[in-house]
Amino acid sequence: MSTSEKPAKAKRHALFARDNLLTSLMLVFPLWLAYQAGVIFLPDVDNGADLITHRLIALCGGSKGQYLALNAILAAAFLVLVLILRRSQRFAPWRLLPTVVESALYALTMGSLILYGMRLVGINPSLAVVKHAPEEVLTRAALALGAGVNEELVFRLGLLTGLTAFFEQLWGMRRWLAVAAGFVISAALFSAAHHVIGGEPWRLGPFVYRLGCGLFFAALYQWRGLAIAVYTHALYDLYVMVVQWQ
Repeated sequence: MSTSEKPAKAKRHALFARDNLLTSLMLVFPLWLAYQAGVIFLPDVDNGADLITHRLIALCGGSKGQYLALNAILAAAFLVLVLILRRSQRFAPWRLLPTVVESALYALTMGSLILYGMRLVGINPSLAVVKHAPEEVLTRAALALGAGVNEELVFRLGLLTGLTAFFEQLWGMRRWLAVAAGFVISAALFSAAHHVIGGEPWRLGPFVYRLGCGLFFAALYQWRGLAIAVYTHALYDLYVMVVQWQ
């Protein structure tokens, strides 16, 4: 291989490699900030599709001032984590544009693939469409960002990672089996949370559809990294809640 070919090959490898946690967190942080601004300044954001925020505000007694203080603490913890990760990882800011483009492709095709799979197994895909969002476009956009960030942090970074480690290290499962179990359980809990926490009626179509979404996001997180899972989730919700809603 010539000297000129080596840098090109390295760039291609970096483009398709899984992002490290530091890069993922730094790329996701602007979405988190935009969403928190929406919660503070826009109506009905804390009562919408994001399963996490309205619970946090409830814990704060409904006070957005206390919620803001809580998020200041979370931001400080984030800064500490970034400083720790910098000791062993490097932030790649150039990954932002490829992440957005790749995530947009996934977001635009994910729904069709899941609906096609539902038809193959005989589940009525028309049951998978449940509209429940505020009328204001900016509010719906903020909700999409919040669902993308918060739900991926909870169900993929937290739950999927924890389940995989639990099954592999404590139960002695093989790596692939532990990952598979983590996929199924985290995706099922992700789907169920929309009914238990989100208050949607239990129906087969929506549950199976979101189960498919959870498996899709889990695969992105496992093989492409947190940032692509978050951006795919957020862009998909933007498409559904802002574009299709019109």
